[in-house]
Amino acid sequence: MDIVAALWPLFLPLIAFIIALLHIRWKQCNGYRAIGAVLMWQLVIGLGLGYLWAGLGHILTPDSIAGSIGWPAGSPFQREVGMWDLSLGIVGILCLFFRDEGFFTATIIGTGIFSISAGIGHLYELIFHGNTAVNNAGAVMYMDLFYPLVLAALLILYHMKKRESRMKEGFI
Repeated sequence: MDIVAALWPLFLPLIAFIIALLHIRWKQCNGYRAIGAVLMWQLVIGLGLGYLWAGLGHILTPDSIAGSIGWPAGSPFQREVGMWDLSLGIVGILCLFFRDEGFFTATIIGTGIFSISAGIGHLYELIFHGNTAVNNAGAVMYMDLFYPLVLAALLILYHMKKRESRMKEGFI
């Protein structure tokens, strides 16, 4: 198994984390603002660009992507999955422009439901059909299952720290 193909799903979240650290240092963020920066860049790059990339793959090279997942080539489902992934990617990227908890929450819930469901589908294929294709049983499956939970945890932590800070400042 090619290590790059196996680990590519981790690349954009790692880049997002590095950019968030640069953002935090440049803007001298701390507390909930630092957590918010990490969350925003994860949503924009890790999730947004990740889904955009996946969507383009499903649309532009459907047979290759199907093969990497262990599915048969030539199915029109690829266009549907590709368009859905593009849509989720655009919503993730919009988090750069709509920087509020409500939009972040809706983005995480919407993409999380799809992503975790897809991860469960990959797990099902692995257990019941022995599908060990790199984009079925590899890092994609784990990212589908756990990345939304990481994003949700970051959102909850952001909300708690923001509320705590506002209480100290007398706003709540």
